[in-house]
Amino acid sequence: MVSGLPGTGKSYFCRQLRERLPAVIVESDSLRKVLFPQPSYSAEESLHLFQILHRLVGDLLRRGIPVIFDATNLEEKNREYLYSIAERQGARLILVQIIAPTEVVKERLETRRSRSQSTSDADWEVYQKFRASVQPLGRSHFVVDTSKDIRPSIAKILRETRH
Repeated sequence: MVSGLPGTGKSYFCRQLRERLPAVIVESDSLRKVLFPQPSYSAEESLHLFQILHRLVGDLLRRGIPVIFDATNLEEKNREYLYSIAERQGARLILVQIIAPTEVVKERLETRRSRSQSTSDADWEVYQKFRASVQPLGRSHFVVDTSKDIRPSIAKILRETRH
């Protein structure tokens, strides 16, 4: 499970990890656009989206398919659903917090908006709003700064998946 604010590089990290780890990336931004072509980002819409995401993760794990879950996952109460799913399926849960310096995030979000190169609609305003809701991960986790070389972190996570 990946956790982090918009623009920190979660999706980039997940794609890089998947190149070395055979797994399905379950990405909240992509599924939201499939389910809601004109997303409102309302609480009701998000609840419905995450119910489907969690069901999908559970189904994949039940079939023995490794999953990389790509969403902000900023609040512990929301992460607890994934903890529970992993425990029920007997899956190994590896938590990864993605970070980047604020100035890097701002630049990425501005570039993303001007190029429309992402499935995410999050902008600088959304980043600042979400920043207030970040809660520390309640379990052991990796911290990856995507403004630096992420290969050493990916190597550590790959070693962890092999234990």
